[in-house]
Amino acid sequence: MTRHDTIDPATVAPSDRGDVAAPAGNGRSRAPAVRLPALRALAAADAPVPPPAGPGSGSRIADQTWLRVLGGAVVPLGLLVAWQIISTSGMVPTSRLPSPEMVWNAAVDLAGRGLLSEYVAISTQRVLTGFAFGAGIGLALGAIVGLSRLGDILLAPTLGAIRAVPSLAWVPLLILWFKIGEESKIILISIGAFFPVYTVVSGALRHVDRELIEASRAFGLHGMSLFTTVQLPAVIPSVISGLRLALAQAWLFLVAAELIAASAGLGFLLSDSGNNGRIDRVFLAIILLALLGKLTDSILGLFERWAIRRWA
Repeated sequence: MTRHDTIDPATVAPSDRGDVAAPAGNGRSRAPAVRLPALRALAAADAPVPPPAGPGSGSRIADQTWLRVLGGAVVPLGLLVAWQIISTSGMVPTSRLPSPEMVWNAAVDLAGRGLLSEYVAISTQRVLTGFAFGAGIGLALGAIVGLSRLGDILLAPTLGAIRAVPSLAWVPLLILWFKIGEESKIILISIGAFFPVYTVVSGALRHVDRELIEASRAFGLHGMSLFTTVQLPAVIPSVISGLRLALAQAWLFLVAAELIAASAGLGFLLSDSGNNGRIDRVFLAIILLALLGKLTDSILGLFERWAIRRWA
């Protein structure tokens, strides 16, 4: 049975529907209470069937993983070699392009003074805190706008207008309200993380298959049970994609916040080194931001695999 088939709850056997008998004498029949296995079978009717795992499937997966790791390292290693050749051959002066050794020595110097780990920890904490607040609020409002017609009418126009405001436009207002403390930075990062999650979640929930929803309601699902059993699994991949975009935005907004008003962190290292002409430290800050952004995105990628196996 596909989702295009007409579902008549009255024709489903009681053992399959999990019907609850109506009280005698009321003259009305109650809605059938759905059993989870039956609904899951309905929701998965159009899903592709994975091929059966063969004896060598585990080794093939391991080979693919190593292939991706090695393939992903080709371009960075090639860029590193090209960087070394260009910077040491005199094609570009070291005042504009420091060698990898100079950047490494700058990292060793900052690490020896305890500043490197401090800057990394402070920036990571700011990003994760702002991301948690922004993504959490984005999930909540995205669900309200995506599931409720009234919420869509009341909230979508205002949030769409706020989304059009450039990120740097918030900085003077946040500094006036919250000074240059942690609050202004966390709020700015939260704003950056909010809109990708809100936009993706609200759009995904609006486009959940209406026939699947109607079929689920015919099986007796409504409200929260309908959301957790049908709508949430349908949008899990989109939600994770929104979270990954939000995390990338959080790192971008971190740099904007620390470039303007900060005394520690990778954005501060970037700004301070540029003002002092320490281009080796500028390159170091950029590389660290790239590595930390990729690391956190990879962690979300692992969570995505688990969530899809668990829910979708």
